[in-house]
Amino acid sequence: MGEEREIELPPEWGGIIPSTVFLDEARRIVEEAQTKDLTLRVMGGVGIRLHCLDYQDFANRMRRLGEGEQEFTDLDFMSYKKQRNRMKDLFDSIGYVKRRATLSTAASERQIYFHSKGWFFVDVFFDKLLVANHPLDFSNRLELDFPTIPLTDLLLEKLQIVNFSEKDLKDTLILLRAHRLEQREESDGIDIRRIAQLLSKDWGFYYTLTNNLKGVEAFLPRLRDLKEEETQELRSKIDLLLEHIEREPKSMGWRMRAKVGARKTWYQPVETTETVGEFGVWRLLEKRERK
Repeated sequence: MGEEREIELPPEWGGIIPSTVFLDEARRIVEEAQTKDLTLRVMGGVGIRLHCLDYQDFANRMRRLGEGEQEFTDLDFMSYKKQRNRMKDLFDSIGYVKRRATLSTAASERQIYFHSKGWFFVDVFFDKLLVANHPLDFSNRLELDFPTIPLTDLLLEKLQIVNFSEKDLKDTLILLRAHRLEQREESDGIDIRRIAQLLSKDWGFYYTLTNNLKGVEAFLPRLRDLKEEETQELRSKIDLLLEHIEREPKSMGWRMRAKVGARKTWYQPVETTETVGEFGVWRLLEKRERK
């Protein structure tokens, strides 16, 4: 039920859903969840933008998906598994339609909901982000920030992606530009200590994340809309983060895995049309693109 919903966009939008619609709706859903004593936090690109509202000019200059393109396509949330059975009532109450359970949603510990006018779908994950090259655990972490997952986790969520895209790169730059690097958990600071400690036990995650950071730094000269002082600040932050990661003592397991290196797959494959075919959310995206 709900997969064939027609998309009803106001004519004045010109076929593109404004970014503010995604931001406002994400916040509304989190706040509605709070009134029902449910813990729900925004993830992904929308979560990053909500955490960087004071840097909207910088975000505009980044042009996340290119000039004139719709910036976002869906909403992602994290919650706790103990609240899973109550989530449908929340989304029912605000007009969303739940997608029936599939092999894909069961395996990835997620629920999918559709906007009443077909504008986008909503992904809700529980406890862990399993649909990831390097899964992230959110146990006891969602209360650390509002309305998004913790800032440090927003960065980890991006940098764990093996097929790191230009939009992921730009999201990373916005996060780094808008926040300080700290050595403790703060709502407005990226905890580089936590990142370094996490990577010191997992060579695969270390390899993906550090390669992505080096790629971001190498890409900076190609971003013509960056001011010189912004480029220098971003390069300085990336270098500091990489330095902190390298300096952290590595576990025995990390050192043993490092000897094997990239000769053996170091990441978990994620959902694609090839890996899940007809069961995945990718089918929904393809159907939207054909319309």
